[in-house]
This record gives sequence, structure tokens and C-alpha cells, in this order.
Amino acid sequence: MTRAVRAPRPLLLAGSVVFLVAVGLVLLMVVRPSQASPSGSGASTPTESSVDVGFARDMSVHHQQAVEMAFLVRDRTDDEDVRRLAYDIINTQANQRGMMLGWLEAWGRPKSSDRPPMAWMGHPATAAKDGALMPGMATDTELDRLRAATGRDAEVLFLRLMTVHHRAGADMARAAAGPAGTEEIRNLAAGMARAQESEIALMADMLKARGARP
Repeated sequence: MTRAVRAPRPLLLAGSVVFLVAVGLVLLMVVRPSQASPSGSGASTPTESSVDVGFARDMSVHHQQAVEMAFLVRDRTDDEDVRRLAYDIINTQANQRGMMLGWLEAWGRPKSSDRPPMAWMGHPATAAKDGALMPGMATDTELDRLRAATGRDAEVLFLRLMTVHHRAGADMARAAAGPAGTEEIRNLAAGMARAQESEIALMADMLKARGARP
């Protein structure tokens, strides 16, 4: 049985709004595909075992933790560069998460499943380790350390954890960008991979500026 990733109250409120807006937009695509859907009319609904459903479900969980970590560091440092990066991650990944949950809703697929995470990528089933549900995700112990840190210590720990998180996220996005059956998922995944690779390079420079290694 997997554990739900904890999210701060501001994320729950903001995420609810983003999710409702995303559901409305996705439903509009379904009702009026000729005018709103990039995939065009006649596109089939992704199956439960499809890359599209697996990616949307797993990346939603992955994004949720990234947003949580960004909220944590935002409140534990006054450094403008780190806070700006945190805001970018919060805004971008909360919005993308809302889109993916909206697509699952429109496809009639549950937002959680008993299927092992990343099975759609061919990954073997593995048990969650200290709360880390997928590769790259921070453990409960690491999140507790981030909650306890302040200033430079919080910045360095956040940048290291988010670098690992982004590397795994980019791998997942690349795995979906080609074989996904819907244009929406292919485009979103390809964009995610590019964006996260760019932020990995940025975070490497930020760590170097703080005298730390990734």
C-alpha cells in the first residue's frame, strides 16, 4: 500500500483551483474536439495500461512532491534566486499536474491505481523506501531534514534533492514523449524533459555558487 505524499495547506487550496480549471478545459476539449483538442476528432480514449494514463498518473505524484519541496524552501530562505526557482516550480508543476489530473478525469481513469508505479515504462515493481514512491523522489527523512533546515543549508539541500528529482522526472518524460498515444501527452512530456534538463543545469550553477556539489 503506497503512502500519500503530504502537501502543505497552500498547495491544497491552489491545487484545487488549478484542478477545477484544468478539468473544465479538458472537458471542453472532449465535447468540442474539432475546435479545442490538438489531437483532433476521433481520437480514442487511452486504456488503463497505456503510456498516457501511466505517465499522467505517476507524473502527477512526482510533481506533487516537487511542489511541496518548493514551498518548503520558499519559506526557509531569503535568497531571491532560490525563491524565484521555487516559485517557477510551484507555478509550472502545479499547473501541469492539474492538466494531467484533468485528462485522467476526462478519460474516465482513476487518479490512483494498484498498478506498480512506472510499470508503463517497464520498470519492475519495487516497494516504497522511506516514503519515496518512485525513483528520484525524496524520502520522508530527507523531507524532514529540509523542514528543519534554514538559510544556506536549506538552499543546498533543496537544490540537491530537486536535481535528483528532476533527473528522474526528465527520464520519465522522455519515456513518454515518443510512445504516448495522445498528442497532448507527447507534447507535454517533451516540454517537461527540456524544461527539467534546463533547470538541472541552472541548479548545478547555483550549487557551485554556494560552494557545494550536486
